[in-house]
Amino acid sequence: MRLLQPVLIFLFSFLSLNIQAQPTTNIAMPAIPVIPSAPDIAGDAYLLIDFHSGHILASNDPDKRVEPASLTKIMTGFVVINEIRNGNLSLNDMVTISPKAWKTPGSKMFIEVGKQVSVQDLIKGMVIQSGNDASVALAEHIAGSEEVFAQLMNKYAQSLGMTNTNYMNATGLPHPEHFTTARDLSILTKALIEKFPDEYQWYSEKKFTFNNITQYNRNKLLWQDPTVDGLKTGHTESAGYCLVSSAKREEMRLISIVLGTKSAKSRIQESQKLLNYGFRFFETHKVYSAKQRLNDVKVWEGNKDLVGVGLTDDLYITIPRGQYKNLEIESTITPELKAPITETQPLGTLQINLSGKPVIERPLVALSGVEEGSFLKKVMDQIKLTFKSLLD
Repeated sequence: MRLLQPVLIFLFSFLSLNIQAQPTTNIAMPAIPVIPSAPDIAGDAYLLIDFHSGHILASNDPDKRVEPASLTKIMTGFVVINEIRNGNLSLNDMVTISPKAWKTPGSKMFIEVGKQVSVQDLIKGMVIQSGNDASVALAEHIAGSEEVFAQLMNKYAQSLGMTNTNYMNATGLPHPEHFTTARDLSILTKALIEKFPDEYQWYSEKKFTFNNITQYNRNKLLWQDPTVDGLKTGHTESAGYCLVSSAKREEMRLISIVLGTKSAKSRIQESQKLLNYGFRFFETHKVYSAKQRLNDVKVWEGNKDLVGVGLTDDLYITIPRGQYKNLEIESTITPELKAPITETQPLGTLQINLSGKPVIERPLVALSGVEEGSFLKKVMDQIKLTFKSLLD
């Protein structure tokens, strides 16, 4: 036994050294981001987009024609605010309430026929209380009749690129030719927030009192989620319960459209699910500003040798959360550019890739014009180009 003891100690030490000498295996995590599918949404159609980039994060039947119900009032408000901005209307203007406005069925702010109400009160009655009576009163005041106002609404829709929308009234009361889509509603909502940021604040107000009657905003997300600051509910028997909402967390804003749910509670739950999904798994970055000088490129035969290139608009990208460090930016410029060059003339492309896959591509444009150079300058540059081509 005494002879075996040193042998056992030697073997144990030898095995321990071998075990410690084994190299550690590193398991490489995949470079491609893993994003779960969007949550199941109990509605006829839905869409979730990033406000700045326009990137679609989740959707189902975004181009399905649907009845907008009181979501119509988003466009009614857009037209009214635009009329104010153009100087054709004032918040302090007084509007005489017509019998038609007073009799309009559906939700009301309880205005009285023959009385005068300010434009500002009517807007709040329409936005916060979803008053059909207020919507008709505003439409008649601006266009003379609700029918003519609907024509205005359609003109605005066309100018915004809402190709699958048609309005027949200012309220959203059912009509066979009154329809829109989730995608068109996202276009309208984005334009409203972008063009009228001050007036957009009306959509975050939780209650409004008029004629000694206080009514509360039907968008209960305003109480449930403090990052939500708008926008509008809608409901008819045929349209179901609908909600267009927007929320901002840090510098990221999302727009959610949920159409055709079964209850007021459901439209809130489904909208919250969409917003939480977008903010949890995605992030948006401003990469470049409009007109930012990204590079200087060579120009031949011009009155100057270099021209700055950049983008016509701000460039935002929405990507899976935590992947910003993996972005790759590439640019290409048209070879041997010759004057004349006009401002905003496309001169190349900018492409952003993530893990080797294209994310977005935008044209690079001239930030200033370049006129033709003198006769001598053009001849000299032609000689240089000839030698350059021979060397190449």
